[in-house]
Amino acid sequence: MESNCTAPKHGLEGDADLNFLLVGGELIKIRSSSWKRNRFFKLQEDCKTLWFESHKTFRKNQTFSIDDIESVRKGRQSEGLNKHTDPSVEEMCFSIIFKGRKKNLDLMAANGSEAKQWVSGLDKIIHNMRNLSRQQKSEHWIINCMRKADKNADNKMTLKELKHFLRQVNVEVDDTYAAEIFKTCDTSNSGSLEGEEIEHFYDLLTHREEVDVIYGKYAQTEGQMSSKDLLNFLLTEQMEKVSMEDALKLIEKYEVDGTAKQNKRMSKDGFLMYLHREEGSIFNPAHKQVYQDMHQPLNHYYISSSHNTYLMEDQLKGPSSTEAYIKALMKSCRCVELDCWDGANGEPVIYHGYTLTSKVLFRDVIKAINDYAFKTSDYPVILSLENHCSVDQQKLMAHHLISILGEALLTKPVGNTMPSDFPSPEGLKGKFLIKGKRLNKLDAALNNNNSTLEEDTVSEEDEAADCKENGHKSKSKKSKIKLAKALSDIVVYCKSVHFSGFEHAKDCQVFYEMSSFKENKAFNLAENSGTAYIHHNIDKLSRIYPAGSRTDSSNYNPVPMWNVGCQIVALNFQTPSKEMHINQGRFLQNGLSGYVLKPEFQRSLSSQFDPNTGPWLKRKTFYVMVISAQQLPKINKDKHKSIVDPLVRMEIYGVPADNASKETHYIDNNGFNPMWNEKFQFNIHVAELALLRFVVEDYDSTSQNDLIGQYCLPLSSVQNGYRHVPLLTKRGDVICSAGLFVHLMLVDAQ
Repeated sequence: MESNCTAPKHGLEGDADLNFLLVGGELIKIRSSSWKRNRFFKLQEDCKTLWFESHKTFRKNQTFSIDDIESVRKGRQSEGLNKHTDPSVEEMCFSIIFKGRKKNLDLMAANGSEAKQWVSGLDKIIHNMRNLSRQQKSEHWIINCMRKADKNADNKMTLKELKHFLRQVNVEVDDTYAAEIFKTCDTSNSGSLEGEEIEHFYDLLTHREEVDVIYGKYAQTEGQMSSKDLLNFLLTEQMEKVSMEDALKLIEKYEVDGTAKQNKRMSKDGFLMYLHREEGSIFNPAHKQVYQDMHQPLNHYYISSSHNTYLMEDQLKGPSSTEAYIKALMKSCRCVELDCWDGANGEPVIYHGYTLTSKVLFRDVIKAINDYAFKTSDYPVILSLENHCSVDQQKLMAHHLISILGEALLTKPVGNTMPSDFPSPEGLKGKFLIKGKRLNKLDAALNNNNSTLEEDTVSEEDEAADCKENGHKSKSKKSKIKLAKALSDIVVYCKSVHFSGFEHAKDCQVFYEMSSFKENKAFNLAENSGTAYIHHNIDKLSRIYPAGSRTDSSNYNPVPMWNVGCQIVALNFQTPSKEMHINQGRFLQNGLSGYVLKPEFQRSLSSQFDPNTGPWLKRKTFYVMVISAQQLPKINKDKHKSIVDPLVRMEIYGVPADNASKETHYIDNNGFNPMWNEKFQFNIHVAELALLRFVVEDYDSTSQNDLIGQYCLPLSSVQNGYRHVPLLTKRGDVICSAGLFVHLMLVDAQ
């Protein structure tokens, strides 16, 4: 239990940046132009906690975990630093960005060199912590809890301290059992555990009986797994298409015992290491990279999309911020919304019109988008403009878009010829597309038939596609606004038009003319005209957005919209919810690119598929056994005697026939290593559209269960066999040491 830095320090021994953080130093904490205070910051010896002094009378010292940090930004890259500091101190500034809604920590060092060391050192620690296996994180979490339980820091553990430790790791045992464990380990009969006795206690505590059973079944070579035994396990249980060469590679990669590795065998420790790494994860590691064909037309993909992206909270009085755009883009969101209104001093602003939400400059938003759009994905970003500005401020909007985004802004069709289809995500890498109103059709622009007028009028809502020659009457909106030609001209592949029915769209709309649908209308169309909606989305884009009544920024279920091929299914990214978990699961695959290729039956005009009625193509049966969980977090951390009573629920989301939910029984007072061994079966009609969500809850007989953790992924990305399932918080952040252990089989239905 001695203080050490082993986990996050791995590979950084003697590193100058790490040593700099351990010594610590003075930084200026910045909250506003008038509030700037010197504070001492220092990385603690565990290398997982940052300490800083506070001048608050009730809290002199404060700490936060490195694990709570989402990222560290060098320079004046936060809204606060950009607003409250001078450009001359750019090199001295940096920001610590936290997960969730915790405010950024804006800091300034004495000089650029020190700022660089702070950023570099923190980045190294964060990177190392994130690259630890779940097993390593688990070990260090337990050791840290042991250290906290050792109240007098004598590196010994009394029976009282052992009981306190067990409650910390979320397991309740009666006094008799605790005394038995203690007596078993106290071989010296000294009344306290130390040294090897603590190691023995740790081994007893972390023993994985369920893994022993699996390992014992296949370890047929002097108590260990030979390469042949391992191959047998991979083929039989994991249902993988592998060879002896693959088995040998796993031994070389994960075996921790030198003699076993030399003999081409895998010990139990090596086997456990394999199960905790990506090869043993539920999520197919091949899907962590871009693995789909990215050369299809843009509308053949689901596109990760945000609604009212500028909002940090609710739709009525919450703050608007560039930070909201950064967070969405860093989550690979590829379509963001900009609600544009006339602002003071001739500068357009973004906010939720006619409400008390705060305002942010359009120019600052475009700068933030330009800086962060392609950090996590190279694929194109669509800027969806809701334009309520005067012509003069529209011209300024166009100027900002062109001057800030530069050549990354698409202002003409690819190839400078009249297209008949969308370009591909691959062909639009690193590009910005503007979605908005346009005064004329693309062919007019390419043939230099542009009107010389600097402005003209269009519908304030959406334009109606003009199709009188085909016998369709266009619906005209009463409310009109003036549209600046400069802004109109940079709308290329995403021209907003009013939806007047599928037949009208088929006969009248050009492929680049797209409609937006409020959720209620979209759900009605999906339910009553599923096949027609799919055909509409085969050559056009559709955007779905939440109803205006969702003032709390809640979300609708995106799955029925994906079922009919809608591409831009916009959600409130700022609201942690089941719907956002599902969205995160949908876009977990394909390298977190923000683009997922739709199934073939949603891309072929010959398809007669209807998500409500079929025809069903390849039915599957999905078998799930929930075996155990490890190190679930405590829900009520303020009450040290509070222990969770966990249950696991599995939810399938897809076509209506596939939607299902099944759960285990709950286990009393054990969040550390609960065991279920419960089996479930799901009948799957359309596996290509199905998503699997695990939910772990703390059972409560008198009130609603509390969420402990969750994880969602496409059923097509699930690996068969014995797998570990990571768990995420409500906000979608990884819970470091926690997880589930399951057995899965997705097979063709008989």
